[in-house]
Amino acid sequence: MRLKSFIEIYGTFLAGIALFVFLLIFARNFASTANLLNVLKQVSFLSILAIGFTFALIAAELDLSFANVCSLSAVVIGSLISRDIAWPLAVAAGLAMGTGAGLLNGFLVTVLKVPSLISTLGTSSVANGVAFMITGGVAFVGRWDKDFLFIGRGKLGPVPVLVIITLVLIAIAFVLSTQTRTGVHMQATGENEEAANRSGINTRNCKILGLALSGLAAGLTAVFLVANLSSAAPQMAGDFLLNGIAATLLGMTMFTPAKPNVLGTFVGALIIVILSNGLVLLGAQYYIQDIMLGIIIVVSVAVSASVLKRAAFAL
Repeated sequence: MRLKSFIEIYGTFLAGIALFVFLLIFARNFASTANLLNVLKQVSFLSILAIGFTFALIAAELDLSFANVCSLSAVVIGSLISRDIAWPLAVAAGLAMGTGAGLLNGFLVTVLKVPSLISTLGTSSVANGVAFMITGGVAFVGRWDKDFLFIGRGKLGPVPVLVIITLVLIAIAFVLSTQTRTGVHMQATGENEEAANRSGINTRNCKILGLALSGLAAGLTAVFLVANLSSAAPQMAGDFLLNGIAATLLGMTMFTPAKPNVLGTFVGALIIVILSNGLVLLGAQYYIQDIMLGIIIVVSVAVSASVLKRAAFAL
């Protein structure tokens, strides 16, 4: 029983370590400094988005709009900077856009009683359309302020600033979700909303907060993407949707099995990025990545089906 419990809690984590060691041995150039730095950057983008999705899921709600909201926030930032607006104001506008989209999702779910599966799909479509309306389908590209670009490209010694910021954000998210009254209330809301209500917890505010944090995470990721690429396009974060969901679901198979958790999501994002990177270096066909991602999602859902059912279809 002890061995079974250990495997349930740490099995996926140990599998991730085994994958890393395998790629170190067999994947050419996997251990190169340039490749590892690229992996860390990709993990930074994915983990922040996935942790936002995790907060929504902790409150038993889905946010399927975070990728398109991230792209819209990026477009807002790029548009303002291209018009010579001071970059701190542009960043603030991007964060406001992401948070506002999250609050809108919260309003639709808690006030209008639209299931989050439907409401966030609608928000996602609107965000995508507005992003194309702003850009006309053309990316904003430019040589922007060095201080702004430092956020996404700068280094402190050998370590990218982006990685340091990401670790700080993960630590804050972990403390918020596990060590604060707000985090405990959100978890109680997600596990049993009726019981949480009877205990005096404002479950509506918990759900709004979870979706708002998901939107804020999308806005933050938009800032980092634009600063790293020095460009903003209407679908620049589109590929992060399935990867972000998969990272969260994979995280639910470790540390606190069947429950969304920040640390598990971060490790899940790390495993997914390492796997994708390793498959490319091993010469695998592009479609193998999609197949592996689909397997990860299906297996993870099999472990956490009850939480996802409440999140998707609760009224």
